[in-house]
Amino acid sequence: MGSRNDIQHRVVTAFQRRVNPVLRRLPGQQLLETVGRVSGQPRITPIGGRRTGDQFWLVSEFGTRSQYVRNIMADNRVRVRLRGRWHHGVAHLVPDDDPRARLRVLPRYNSAAVRALGTDLLTIRIDLAG
Repeated sequence: MGSRNDIQHRVVTAFQRRVNPVLRRLPGQQLLETVGRVSGQPRITPIGGRRTGDQFWLVSEFGTRSQYVRNIMADNRVRVRLRGRWHHGVAHLVPDDDPRARLRVLPRYNSAAVRALGTDLLTIRIDLAG
C-alpha cells in the first residue's frame, strides 16, 4: 500500500484532471504553458501566483512530482497568461526558497489550497521577457 503522500497525490491529481479543463477556459484564470517533455506539444496548466515586477512567483504543491515541473526541468522556456495576456518567460525552480513563507505573499485562496493539499512544496520563479 502507498504512503499517505502517495495517496494524497493520486487523489488530488485525479481531481485536477477533471477540473483543470474547465479552469483553462475561464478568462481570468492564470495559466502556465510548458512544452511536454515527451510529446513536444504545448501543455497548459491552471496556476495561482503573483507577478512582482518582471517576475512571476508560484508554489507547486507536489514539487518535482508535478508534470509541469518535470516539463520545466526538461525545457524551462514557458509562457504565462496573466489578465488574459500571454507573456514569455524562463522558469527556475527555487528549492532554497521557503515555500510556506512564499505562500503568505501569494494570492490567499490558491495559497490555502496549496498548503492544505500539497505534500512537497516547491517555489518556482518565472523571469518574464520585457
